[in-house]
Amino acid sequence: MSTALSILTGMALMLALYALAQRLTGFQAQKPADYAGKQPAMDIRKHLSGPLRCEGVIYGPTGRVTSRFTADMEGRWDGNRGVLTENFHYDSGTKQDREWRLSIGNDGRIVADADDLAGQGSGTQEGSAVQLRYTIRLPESAGGHALDVTDWLYLVDERTIVNRSQFRKFGIKVAELVATMRRVET
Repeated sequence: MSTALSILTGMALMLALYALAQRLTGFQAQKPADYAGKQPAMDIRKHLSGPLRCEGVIYGPTGRVTSRFTADMEGRWDGNRGVLTENFHYDSGTKQDREWRLSIGNDGRIVADADDLAGQGSGTQEGSAVQLRYTIRLPESAGGHALDVTDWLYLVDERTIVNRSQFRKFGIKVAELVATMRRVET
């Protein structure tokens, strides 16, 4: 019996060390300060303004693509307050419309709100990147779960943003999104 207990204890310790390593070295270990001074500098008032086209994929917990999507977006700003509308089209035929209400402080801190959030989101823009954290409530058709989300937006050039997001439940990654947003030239 003590051998089985030793094996279970060792496995639990290995899982705990793996989780700690992920927090210290993986996606979650990034900080806005890691991108300070990186160019081109991102300003969401500029780079999430006007019409945008987005294409992306969502990976499930096994790492396989579970959904592909495109979205037409439109950002409108009045000083430090803005609205970003999103019209998604998924490969399943499902459509989804969302609206972000954003405000940005002079220090680069962002406050975000949307109808499907539990509370407000918060983030920071620094250098060539933006980090945003929030809790999203999935629609009942998708299980109705509340997931903790970390979004990273990386400015590639003046008209291209790469978005990587992780969705977690009880600290465990259940999905990941990777998308490219490009400004539509009018």
